[in-house]
Amino acid sequence: MYLTAEKKAEIFKKYGKSAQDTGSSEGQIALFTYRINHLTEHLKKNRKDFNTERSLVKLVGKRRNLLDYLMKTDITRYRAIVKELGLRK
Repeated sequence: MYLTAEKKAEIFKKYGKSAQDTGSSEGQIALFTYRINHLTEHLKKNRKDFNTERSLVKLVGKRRNLLDYLMKTDITRYRAIVKELGLRK
């Protein structure tokens, strides 16, 4: 399995407030980014896997909604997470 509990806790510890704080926007965005990168690599090898492609599109939409929310509520946190993860609009 590509996403273990330890890896998930590490992502939330690095980008969220703590390893147990799974509700922070930054932690969720970082987790979605990790999953998106994994699915992108999978689709490069298996280009006819349409179920995974659909899941990838849904994940990108969820991440975009969280980023939009963060941009409306706190622009400095938004800029920090975008810079740290290397995202672009």
